[in-house]
Amino acid sequence: MLLSFTDVHQAVLGFRYSQSFEELLDYENRSPEDPHSLNDFLDLLIQIRNRHNDVVPTMAQGVIEYKEKFGFDPFISSNVQYFLDRFYTSRISFRMLINQHTLLFSDGIDHAHPKHIGGIDPACNVVEVVRDAYETAKMLCEKYYMIAPKLHIQEFNSKNPDKPIQVVYVPSHLFHMLFELLKNSMRATVELHENNTASIPPVKVCVTLGNEDLSIKISDFGGGVPLRKIHRLFNYMYSTAPTPSLNPSENAVPLAGFGYGLPISKLYARYFQGDLCLYSMEGVGTHAVIYLKALSSESFERLPIFNKSAWRHYQLGPEADDWSNPSRDPRDASRFKTN
Repeated sequence: MLLSFTDVHQAVLGFRYSQSFEELLDYENRSPEDPHSLNDFLDLLIQIRNRHNDVVPTMAQGVIEYKEKFGFDPFISSNVQYFLDRFYTSRISFRMLINQHTLLFSDGIDHAHPKHIGGIDPACNVVEVVRDAYETAKMLCEKYYMIAPKLHIQEFNSKNPDKPIQVVYVPSHLFHMLFELLKNSMRATVELHENNTASIPPVKVCVTLGNEDLSIKISDFGGGVPLRKIHRLFNYMYSTAPTPSLNPSENAVPLAGFGYGLPISKLYARYFQGDLCLYSMEGVGTHAVIYLKALSSESFERLPIFNKSAWRHYQLGPEADDWSNPSRDPRDASRFKTN
């Protein structure tokens, strides 16, 4: 029997996590005052981080292969969603800790941002991160479509109207969310206006700072999505783009297709008690809003808890619907008709 991509790579991932855990345990009883132990531990953390770099696309490929082989089941999808939300949130936390340690204790790293505390910027300029994310998404969009929408930015600082909006945050997390949303907006906009590229509408970004929230709204004119599909966009087993191939020999980043961009971006927002929401008007476009805490004292980690309730989630099926909605999407019913 031939093993699929999923079988092989999931086994490899399991071995990698077991190996990393065992390697870390070796340092449990070592003296923290030994400089050799500290240097060895730093090197080990870098090795572990590099070892797990391809976890997200590998897991995504596994989900795609499972869906292609067994189809879509609401109960399985709910469990996959629950598990991956917790798995990826833990991964965000692990890499946050590893990056903090390596940035703070490594003398060989060129600190391009001397005012940063590890990976945290005490005065993260939000608009600058928006521009950086846009430029990266623009290059990718131009690579696939030979054109990209322009960017319009508005900034409203209710606390200090004359100053740029700054917040204590992790720039790499913010960049990840913005890049994913801008990439999606640019793709939808270009594809909708592909017959009239001379008048492609811009992608608009509005950044606001209030007493409690820092909000970033990304608006496009890419046609939007119907209301019944909004919740699917955060589902790991759903993607609106063709499935890309995962070839280790190719370094090119796919513009879309794995279906994990939005759900993981939502986890990044929620990691420090924020959120990411989508509001769409079918036929016009979509507004995506990132909510972050304005005060760093409220931006504490949101981590999964492993207890009996978590285990029980996988054992119980979803509750029966007590509304009169059809159990199947009427638009899909035609696929099951026979002559």
